[in-house]
Amino acid sequence: MMKFDISPLSNELNEVIEQKINFKTKPMGALGKLEQIARKIAQIQQSLSPELNNPHILVFAGDHGLANEGVSAFPQEVTHQMVLNFLGGGAAINVFCRQHDITLKVVDAGVNFDFGNQEGLINAKVAGGTTSVLKGKAMTEAQVVEAIENGAKAIKENVSSDCNVIGFGEMGIGNTSSSALIMHYITKLDIETFVGKGTGVNSEQLHRKLSILKDVIELHGSLEDPLAILSAVGGFEIAEMVGAYLQSASDRKLIIVDGFIATAAYAIAHRFNPAIEDYTIFSHQSDEKGHALFLGVLNVDSVLNLGLRLGEGTGIALAYPLIQSAVNFFNEMSSFKDAGVSNKE
Repeated sequence: MMKFDISPLSNELNEVIEQKINFKTKPMGALGKLEQIARKIAQIQQSLSPELNNPHILVFAGDHGLANEGVSAFPQEVTHQMVLNFLGGGAAINVFCRQHDITLKVVDAGVNFDFGNQEGLINAKVAGGTTSVLKGKAMTEAQVVEAIENGAKAIKENVSSDCNVIGFGEMGIGNTSSSALIMHYITKLDIETFVGKGTGVNSEQLHRKLSILKDVIELHGSLEDPLAILSAVGGFEIAEMVGAYLQSASDRKLIIVDGFIATAAYAIAHRFNPAIEDYTIFSHQSDEKGHALFLGVLNVDSVLNLGLRLGEGTGIALAYPLIQSAVNFFNEMSSFKDAGVSNKE
């Protein structure tokens, strides 16, 4: 697999960044999470005048063989139908990206459909969907490596060099099940912790989904290595997101993480290279069961908690204006000295 050069952030400007935040015309810490966000962005860019330029969201799409086993309220063909909706501009992510002037691109990582050549679509297809993980490995390790490298290539070849802030959405019927399995293997917590509504299953369907995932775990046994986890229970869109995370951190971009599935992909990327955490902000806490707990395991806090469980990158687009506000206050808000306001000391 290709190597990703992700450097831990330098501490060189930390003291000056902290001083700049603390001496704004406000009580210390009064801007809460905005201060944390401003601090991280200034550290990533190693600048006292950070900027967010040409924000991008890439939505990775892939089909899952497990979707045909009854774990979802929707049939597998909804994956390609929603990709067509993205390309037509009619999905929630399209609405929010237009509102906040975010460039949106769609990546076919492994959808069971031939889209042909369409504007706005990046063809990075590994295969037409994964194998059912109830019957065997989702993909070969060679396919996992190909998918990770495709994700990195999608960043290098389709994201303009002036873009320094990026996030990744996803679409794939069955991918909440895949993500729940990934979270189980990463945390070693019971699968019940992470099995939720997904696309909106009812109580009977939820019970069946849980039973199926327990059978999957019994089949595949204990897994530790991130490559092995992806091979056994991952998805092509999840694996390509892993490569996109690693490449974006290598390029020193600010990465905004979306919800449940995007966090599962992040967790795998973090297993490959923990330094990725220096470059990430988590946009929201999903309403999908187990996401809050998993964020706690990762020891991260989210910008928003709106009860979302849609995916697509919608949490990223909604959090982006607040992240921009953090940069703006850091750059534009007066200090006590500049404003002629008496500090408490």
